[in-house]
Amino acid sequence: MKLTGKILYLTDDPALIQRQLEPGAPQFRYRGEPLAFGVNTDAMISGQACTLGYTGEILGPHFLRNFKGVVDLEAIRKGGFEVIVGGDAYGTGSSREVAVVAHQGAGIKLVAAKSFQRIFQENMVYGGMPFTTDLSVLDRLLAGEDVDLSAFTRELPPFFRAVSQSGGLLPYANRLISGEARPPESARAARRPLNITEKIVARNALAGSLPENAFGLDSVRPGDQVLARTDFRGVHEYTGGMVVALYEEAFGKAPVSNPSSVAAFEDHFVLLDHGAVPEDVRASRLKPAMDLTKEMLEGCARMGVKVHGPHRDLPPGVCHRLVVERYALPGTINVLTDSHTPTAGVLNCLAFGVGSTAMAFAMRTGLIPVTVPKTVRINVTGRAGSVVSPKDLILHIIGDPYFREEHWRESPTDTCVIELGGPGLEQWNVDELSVLTNMTVEGGLMTGVVEPCAPIISFLKTQRGLSEERLAPLLVRPDPGAEYARVWNLDLGEVPVTVASPGDSRNRVALDKAGDTPVHNVVIASCTGGSLADLRAAFQVLRGRKMAPTVRMTVTPSSHDVAMAAEKEGILEFFRTLGAVVTEPGCGSCIGNGPGIPRPGEITASTTNRNFDRRMGAPGDVWLVSPAVAAASAITGRLTDPRSLD
Repeated sequence: MKLTGKILYLTDDPALIQRQLEPGAPQFRYRGEPLAFGVNTDAMISGQACTLGYTGEILGPHFLRNFKGVVDLEAIRKGGFEVIVGGDAYGTGSSREVAVVAHQGAGIKLVAAKSFQRIFQENMVYGGMPFTTDLSVLDRLLAGEDVDLSAFTRELPPFFRAVSQSGGLLPYANRLISGEARPPESARAARRPLNITEKIVARNALAGSLPENAFGLDSVRPGDQVLARTDFRGVHEYTGGMVVALYEEAFGKAPVSNPSSVAAFEDHFVLLDHGAVPEDVRASRLKPAMDLTKEMLEGCARMGVKVHGPHRDLPPGVCHRLVVERYALPGTINVLTDSHTPTAGVLNCLAFGVGSTAMAFAMRTGLIPVTVPKTVRINVTGRAGSVVSPKDLILHIIGDPYFREEHWRESPTDTCVIELGGPGLEQWNVDELSVLTNMTVEGGLMTGVVEPCAPIISFLKTQRGLSEERLAPLLVRPDPGAEYARVWNLDLGEVPVTVASPGDSRNRVALDKAGDTPVHNVVIASCTGGSLADLRAAFQVLRGRKMAPTVRMTVTPSSHDVAMAAEKEGILEFFRTLGAVVTEPGCGSCIGNGPGIPRPGEITASTTNRNFDRRMGAPGDVWLVSPAVAAASAITGRLTDPRSLD
């Protein structure tokens, strides 16, 4: 690559970005100004733009639109930028592969950043987007050097190199199916004590060529790359059409591997036509969203994939909640084209989000590429008391400098998971514990996994109907002497009521340090905040009280079963009598596709898991809070500790 355009430095200072974007501006001379931390996929390509399609031609003009409030439509492409430069944790957030496609559609030929988040990095590898963490290449390009971009590929781990040399992940899949390609030999590590994640990966790793169908390795180590069998695969409307298109382009009419273990979900768009959604949002999003939904449904019909959703054969709900209710089992690997797939890790399994290309690969082969992660063990002890919840705990964990600054990272392709255990977990049920695994991705982690404990075992027996005989061999516990990047002994008595300030879920703030923050919009919803336990927690705080007249509230159950149980207990009717908007199950407000979208000038307190700028469909500060804090804030119109109401 010989630079013919310009390099865009995504600095923390919007004015410096705006200066680079001015028509006719010379190349910006970077002098060490702070680069933006955690440039997220919502900033790269918004939820609204994602409804328009998934090709570079469609998405390129929308790349980075509204970033820091200074990037206009088509600004990157018209500005002639060929290289994007970011800070640490570039590609934070969603698994949407269209974020990479948007780079390509905008004319970007190289992405340079201090570090990359796992899913985004994998999507770049599988989609052929060159990237590097060696920022010295920028000076070479500016000096006029013709830089060999393939050199960056040669520095990648063996599997990533094999994929690149095959022309992409899907051509590699065809070589794998024919027996021409074999799993990376580096995966054959000597036997050693294993933690939970390593055991699950080793148990499910492909040990020979695909036609031999042999699984199981004695051991794996962090950094090894394997192909592992999947127990469940899933897509939703945002991603399903792209997955189908990629699949049929690469594999034609070849059958899906084990289609009974694949499902599609109508959950992200089902609340778009609700009457409480602003008219301008419906006007801009509804029709293209329904087109994407139709594309997914037609593809699923051709491929024999079952569908969850309103008026479908299977019940509706947020995909992650339904995977916990119906599909995930201990010791298995579960993947969906959504970053919050780690929710299912609460059931002692490995669950993580992937991009559309990786899902097309998984649907054809039944396998998914896994870079064996490092593992941080967190032993939870003590009592949480009446208010501290798993939401407080996970915000406290991912906001810690160890995770926020990625102290676990040693190389650009490192990944990391959290293994949770200890007696402190016994006081919560599976609904509550799933918040911990769900939000590991917000800390830049691959996923979270919970050691078997009484609440999990009880759920699997009573809710999922597993007998003791079937359950016992599935459960996975760490070996004595298993290795960890860090062991953290965490006493719940030391965890304050915690919130995340606007912009990133890692922006942890103890509630008593948050100041006198007004709240106008309260949202109790999503795969993180819409379970039966969440609705009950908010109900307990609100019971016998009224909402402040300056506050509006939206409540969205996370699944059909949750809605039925909450209706039976009178919780939903109670919310209605308070004046809340109570919706059908779905995934709307979290991504600006349903009631709860901030109005001009509003500050939002939300039980969701992500608070990136404009993610909820409009400008406005979004604070992440627990259901109890959300309810207390609805009463007072300010961020409020529920204990202060007594």
